[in-house]
Amino acid sequence: MKLFGIKMNKQTMVRWKIYVDRARMYINYINFAMIAFVFLNSIKDSSLRNILDENKFITYPVIIILFFVCSLLLGRLDTKLGVRKEEMRNASSENPVMMEILKTIKEIKANTEAGKNALNP
Repeated sequence: MKLFGIKMNKQTMVRWKIYVDRARMYINYINFAMIAFVFLNSIKDSSLRNILDENKFITYPVIIILFFVCSLLLGRLDTKLGVRKEEMRNASSENPVMMEILKTIKEIKANTEAGKNALNP
């Protein structure tokens, strides 16, 4: 099957999905900037609004730096607690391909140990 002159097969679709997933990560940064901009512009308190309007070149960079620092802290906390690692382990245990690979590795390990035991009585 061809689409716009590009041969479409399973590998092409998987490759495109990976590209979209990677791009989505970067689009989330843009999404954050837009949310921060909307949030700052939705503030109706006149005294706070005046401060923001007078100091836009300070306020917006400070918000972005604050987001970056908070992201680093959350990432560090996630790394220390191992939440992402556990999430990936659980996802892998639900994946039949990963389970087949794990089964094969265990069989190879058992055969290797059996071979060593046969050579060294």
